[in-house]
Amino acid sequence: MKRALITGITGQDGYYLSQYLYDLGYEIWGMIRRSSGSHSINDIKERADGKINLRYGDLTDPASLRRVIQESNPDEVYNLAAQSHVRISFDIPEYTTLVNGTGVVYMLDAIRELAPDAKFYQASTSELFGSTPPPQDESTPFHPRSPYGVAKLQAFWAVVNYRESYDLFTSQGILFNHESQRRGENFVTRKITKAAARIQLGKQDCLFLGNLDARRDWGFAGDYIKAMHLIVQQKTPDDFVIGTGISHTVRDFLEAAFESVKMEIESNGKSGIDEVYIDKKTGKVVVAIDERFYRPAEVEYLLADPRKAKDILGWEAETSFESLVDMMVMHDYDRECKGIR
Repeated sequence: MKRALITGITGQDGYYLSQYLYDLGYEIWGMIRRSSGSHSINDIKERADGKINLRYGDLTDPASLRRVIQESNPDEVYNLAAQSHVRISFDIPEYTTLVNGTGVVYMLDAIRELAPDAKFYQASTSELFGSTPPPQDESTPFHPRSPYGVAKLQAFWAVVNYRESYDLFTSQGILFNHESQRRGENFVTRKITKAAARIQLGKQDCLFLGNLDARRDWGFAGDYIKAMHLIVQQKTPDDFVIGTGISHTVRDFLEAAFESVKMEIESNGKSGIDEVYIDKKTGKVVVAIDERFYRPAEVEYLLADPRKAKDILGWEAETSFESLVDMMVMHDYDRECKGIR
């Protein structure tokens, strides 16, 4: 039985990865912060009949990392923990750098000393590419446009350096945007799907968004965790771009979400903060633009070229954009109908 240590196990990816590895017969260890929500922790315990070993630790605390690694003695380590909200990283750049950059160095060094035979996976991100023109693959130059992206770039090169300097198995998945009904409600995708459900049910009047024309390569998180596992199963460590190879705008996501709840909306045709979307049935404004939600430096266009993942890992995204949006909307619609918070 293999042992896997997962940081960030209470998050979206941690949820799907822990379930996937558990079903494969792994012994699961999860590192959680003291401030992690109790509902997330209880959810993990219930899904695995209490057989997931949870330990407190934090990427910003090297001593706790060492204790967790020493106790779990893992065969595989999946570092999914991060300050993961790009827009918020502009408000807390120091903390974002400490967690997403320096914290990865802390973990790599603990593995080097305590578990040098363990295979390490780092959750990297398409935000590394920033303003570099699409499509983006493993050879595309990096140009991050946020404190989040900059910190992840520090982590990226730390993983490469530990691989080359100490002959450790350290690999990375450069994952493009991946969503699910487990996504936090302060992320734009979940914000849209929840609002579409609430507006249709009469529980909310208007949804406020930022840049509707930013393009992203969106996939389903449940597909992407399979790529994480495949990356770690390779004979040699390497880095892989993981995405669908199809890009959509925030506007596309918005319109698909309202279509899922059978609401016909249309834009007034204006641009920027003057644009609104109107419910064609009632004439009411249901979507408006708020400049507070614009990033100081925008990433306009992310599009994966995942051919390497297909050729070497045999991995391809399975869930379509339309199915992803509909799944998320229906989840939120059902919760709103039942009054679940």
